[in-house]
Amino acid sequence: MVKKTLSNVYMAIIFLFLYLPILVLIVLSFNDSKTRVEWGGFTFKWYIECFQSETIMTAFATTLQITVISAVISTIIGTLAAIGISAMKARSRAFYLGSTNIPLLNADIVTGISMMLLFVKFVELGFVTVLVAHITFSIPYVILNVLPKLKQANRSTYEAALDLGASPLYAFYKVTWPEIRSGVFSGFLMAVTMSLDDFSITYFTKGAGVNTLSTMLYTELRKGIKPELYALSTILFFTVLILLLLVNYLPNRKKSTALERV
Repeated sequence: MVKKTLSNVYMAIIFLFLYLPILVLIVLSFNDSKTRVEWGGFTFKWYIECFQSETIMTAFATTLQITVISAVISTIIGTLAAIGISAMKARSRAFYLGSTNIPLLNADIVTGISMMLLFVKFVELGFVTVLVAHITFSIPYVILNVLPKLKQANRSTYEAALDLGASPLYAFYKVTWPEIRSGVFSGFLMAVTMSLDDFSITYFTKGAGVNTLSTMLYTELRKGIKPELYALSTILFFTVLILLLLVNYLPNRKKSTALERV
C-alpha cells in the first residue's frame, strides 16, 4: 500500500513538472493584465488580437499550407514505401528499416543543417525547401505506422483476389486498404503533428520572408513577450493535443469495434 502511494506521488510530481508551465501559459493567455505577476481579470482580448495580427495570420497560413501539403505527400510516399518494405526479404527489410530509423534518432539540428547545406548548393531557400524538408522528416513516421498494419494483414487474401481475376490495384483497394487504413490515418496525423510544431529544421531551411508559427514565435520572443503569443501558444498546444488524441484513440476504437463484431 505504501509502495503504491509513493509511486502515485512520484508520478504526480513528474506530471506536475511537465505540465505546470503549460498550465501557467494557458492561464496567462486569459489574463487581462500584461504583467505576468498580477491577475487583471478574465478576458479573450489576446485571442482576438492574435487573430487580428497580420504577422501571426501570415505565419499561420504558411504553416497550414506546409503542414497539409507535406502530410498528404509524405503519407502517400510513406504508405507506398511501407508496402515495398513489407514485400522484401528479411535482410533487405532489416536494412531499410534501419535506414528509416536514422532520421528519427538523428538530432533535428543536424538534419536541419544538412538539409540547408544541400539546398543552398542547388536552389534558393524558400517555401519549397521548407516543404521538401517537412516531407522528408515526416515519411519515416508514416512508414512506422503503416508497417505494423501490413504485418497484421492476411497476404493470402490479397493473392486469392488476384487469382480470381482482380487487378493488383483493385485487389489492394478492396482487400489490403481496409486492413491498413487506420495505420495510414495514424501516420497522416503523426505527420501533421510533427510538421505543425517543427522549429529546428524549418529555421535552417526557410528563406527570407518565409515564416511558420514556430519560427515567428522565436523571432517575436527575442523582441519581448507579448500576451498575444500566450494565446497563440495555447491554441497550438490544444491543436497538437487533439491530434495526438485522435492518433491514439481512433485506431483503438476501430479495433474494439471490429472485435465486437467478431
